[in-house]
Amino acid sequence: MHAETRHHPARTRFLLSSATLALALALGQAPAVAQPRELPDFAELVERVGPAVVNIRTAEKVKVTEGQAEMNEQMQEFFRRFGIPVPNQRRGAPRGGGTPDDDGPMRRGVGSGFILSADGYVLTNAHVVQGADEVIVTLTDKRELKAKIIGADQRSDVAVVKVEASGLPFVKVGDSNKARVGEWVMAIGSPFGLENTVTAGIISAKQRDTGDLLPLIQTDVAINPGNSGGPLVNMRGEVIGINSQIYSQNGGYMGISFAIPIADAVRVADELRAGGRVVRGYLGVLPDDITKEIAEAIGLGKPQGAVIRSVIAGSPAEKAGIEGGDVVTKVDGKIVEKAADLRRLVANVKPGAKTTLTVFRRGATKDIVVTVGEDERSKKPGSATEGGSSEPAPAAAPSAALGLKVSELTDAQRKEMKLKAGVKVDAATGAAARAGLREGDLILSVDNVEVTSVKVFQAQIAKADKDKAKVINLVVRRDDVVSFVLLKPAR
Repeated sequence: MHAETRHHPARTRFLLSSATLALALALGQAPAVAQPRELPDFAELVERVGPAVVNIRTAEKVKVTEGQAEMNEQMQEFFRRFGIPVPNQRRGAPRGGGTPDDDGPMRRGVGSGFILSADGYVLTNAHVVQGADEVIVTLTDKRELKAKIIGADQRSDVAVVKVEASGLPFVKVGDSNKARVGEWVMAIGSPFGLENTVTAGIISAKQRDTGDLLPLIQTDVAINPGNSGGPLVNMRGEVIGINSQIYSQNGGYMGISFAIPIADAVRVADELRAGGRVVRGYLGVLPDDITKEIAEAIGLGKPQGAVIRSVIAGSPAEKAGIEGGDVVTKVDGKIVEKAADLRRLVANVKPGAKTTLTVFRRGATKDIVVTVGEDERSKKPGSATEGGSSEPAPAAAPSAALGLKVSELTDAQRKEMKLKAGVKVDAATGAAARAGLREGDLILSVDNVEVTSVKVFQAQIAKADKDKAKVINLVVRRDDVVSFVLLKPAR
């Protein structure tokens, strides 16, 4: 059918029209006129957008140790003796590994980009220019211009470079938020160094969490090495994304590619142009997605929000009173569907500003105001340790239903681990062991009730034991990580 449609469109339309006419006559109705739909023609878009798409070549000096340099000389002498052309020759052979005047071999790369403004600002991927000592931008009119890296942000994979020129063709930026799944899109770039190559397809999905901070646009547009940094263009000739990643098991295109939404990319680019770096908000937590089972067990309802598994010591979150086991459902009124949403929303808050987190804690919802810090990417979670100078209180009797043996924490231990509540697991067998609990874990709450002592823990277990079908939810801390643990007592 595909071949017939492609090579005999008139005949296909005739067959469809005949079938429509026969059906209409059988029903005694006047036939409706079919409106044939044609595949889009990208030629006009290429002519409009193509001149603003550039090829980017990079060169990076490779540090060579003394031993490697000696080996290179020996290999070159071997090649010379047998009349073989010397590869990567450092003098007079810039094609192999550097310019005639350099001091060592060069690592070269190729990518794509597109011109944002007539005065020479070019948008591309950070991984295209990362570590480059030299960046050359080639225009469609074959002009080669040296470029300066204005800034590169690894977390969003966005970079801005600048060429000294004026009156350059530039792209029209669209609204990636209005892009729809199923609409046609086109990519222009330099796959494998083949400049100005055009490929096309459709948007397959949106909001894919394959990036660190940015939800990506998924397409079936053919993207290969060298396409990185090139534009993703809609049928109105507007750039709606930067082609950035592919899904691959062999290094080549396998039918799935990803683009950075242009709305996010331009925001990052503006910060890079203004200050050379991107400033992001910092909360100081380790968030995780919440499962349906946990949401039901703790009374949250639907699995929406980000559960806090760990709070970094001295962080803005700790100072504001955020606790492990909290479920953040909103940031300044914006719904948090999953952990990635919390990271992105907080990252977009200006450091020093106050933001309100809506938190679900032990069956109740409350708002907590946090003064957001600056993300320096150098702060790491502290490693709280257990133990202390005081001897722990005697262990409570093991619970037959749960297979748990717990003991009190000393005041010194609570202070060291910055805990207001919790009991320590001394042994875990039966249902507790099957649920993943082990010696050394700290149980912070049982069924949304804070465990301030072994007595409270035992009371909550006894209460849960009366409901034969009840699944008990525990908030458990292991090292610095807090998790929900669901277990059903053996009967």
